[in-house]
Amino acid sequence: MKPVPRRDLAVLALGLGLAAWLLVRAYYGHLPPLDWWLPAPLGVLAVVEAFGARTLARRLAQLRAARAGKAAPATKGSAAPVRPLEPMLVARTAVLAQASAYVGAVLLGVWAGVLVHVAPAVGRLQAAGDDTVTAVIGVVCAAALVGAALWLESVCRIPPEEHEAMASPSSG
Repeated sequence: MKPVPRRDLAVLALGLGLAAWLLVRAYYGHLPPLDWWLPAPLGVLAVVEAFGARTLARRLAQLRAARAGKAAPATKGSAAPVRPLEPMLVARTAVLAQASAYVGAVLLGVWAGVLVHVAPAVGRLQAAGDDTVTAVIGVVCAAALVGAALWLESVCRIPPEEHEAMASPSSG
């Protein structure tokens, strides 16, 4: 599985930002008001993925230390053995991270397109003030989702030194 190309995420966000800006510009008067809680699920997913990345990174570090024969860091006096991780769990988590990165980039573009239209209209339109707050929350939550997803994806990668160590015995 290949990592998510950052360029693809940027192109996706920019393209959908432009498309959203054009659509919002054409139909803003017909749109329902944008409530502040609409982008909240993105923020919740970003927090969950960041927590998952931190937890998975810690568990993988403990497993690597145990395999290398190094002492695992002391965890408040407990000398419990390190529980192994299911390889399929890590693979599914990597797929979730990649999908979340794309979803975050799409919604980052959409919320940025809305923000580019409504922010300059704050002084002219009464609804633009609330919609600007919602769009800012949307941009922040979507960017956080992209960041957390990319972090989670990087945690799921096999470190290069382990990969090279597995490949070197067959070549010698």
